[in-house]
Amino acid sequence: MAPKDIATRLPKVLNKLRTAASGRSSGRAHAPSGLPPQLRTVGTAPNLPTAPALPGEMRDSSYTNAAGQRSYRLYVPSGYRGQPVPLVVMLHGGTQGADDFAAGTRMSELAERGTFLVVYPEQSRSANTMKYWNWFQPDDQQRGRGEPSLIAGITEQVMRTYAVDADCVYVAGFSAGGAMAAVMAATYPDLYTAAGVHSGLAYGAASDVQSAFAAMRQGVPPGTPRRGGQIPLIVFHGDRDDTVNKVNADCLIDASARRTATSGQTPGGRAYTRTNLGDAADGTRSEQWIIHGSGHAWSGGSPSGSYTDPDGPDASAEMMRFFGEHTKAARRRTRAS
Repeated sequence: MAPKDIATRLPKVLNKLRTAASGRSSGRAHAPSGLPPQLRTVGTAPNLPTAPALPGEMRDSSYTNAAGQRSYRLYVPSGYRGQPVPLVVMLHGGTQGADDFAAGTRMSELAERGTFLVVYPEQSRSANTMKYWNWFQPDDQQRGRGEPSLIAGITEQVMRTYAVDADCVYVAGFSAGGAMAAVMAATYPDLYTAAGVHSGLAYGAASDVQSAFAAMRQGVPPGTPRRGGQIPLIVFHGDRDDTVNKVNADCLIDASARRTATSGQTPGGRAYTRTNLGDAADGTRSEQWIIHGSGHAWSGGSPSGSYTDPDGPDASAEMMRFFGEHTKAARRRTRAS
């Protein structure tokens, strides 16, 4: 497939992938490690059902730079034959890993059907004993340093090894991974085309563990300059999330942007409010989904993974639909006009 055809084909293919999984939410609350003991009682729910086998291949690798080393798993769909394809970087939440996150989000299933690569970086327990990305540490909020440099390095390593359309590289995450996805969007807007943040926080919302918990409860303090927002962003958040308050979903988007809100209902499942935010001056736009009655869980996810809410709209499919609507080439044309 020619690179210019990818943006046209991807949203059409992924628009068919909105079937919701059945089952119940699993998992407990997330919180950065090293804090109050009552918030460290977390873990993966036991006896999760097995995720379906896929015809593609999950490959293991790692990346090392001056900031350390991180392992990752890469799903290569069976339809990949060396042609340029999109790449999606998926950042797990605390206590999760690549396999758990892949199973819960079903992103590899979408990659198999839509023919794109998905990479799942894994946080090291030596960096955080509960496997939270350190989105709240100053050294891990800067381009070229700490964990952002490692995640960007993994992204670029995959791009060097496989045929990736550089105009279609995306990053998404959940909880601490969602907050880190916001960091990546802000610090590497030249690398990533668009971003997805599920149950996460805005870039710069915290500068240490104490302020991280404050932001999780009440969002970014009033008067704090909004940082980031240089690339298109899609946000998902449950309005019953008692781990990361849904006010953080508003902190991620431009309060001054023109808004159009619509309500909807997942068949047999949860209601939601979807808000489209009009183009900013630089040509970027965003989308916000508030899932009514949902807690700290990936909306529309599979019970094969932890921290999922199968009764909500399919966040993975909607993120891929949103990503398919954005390429760097289209953004360049918008900014030039």
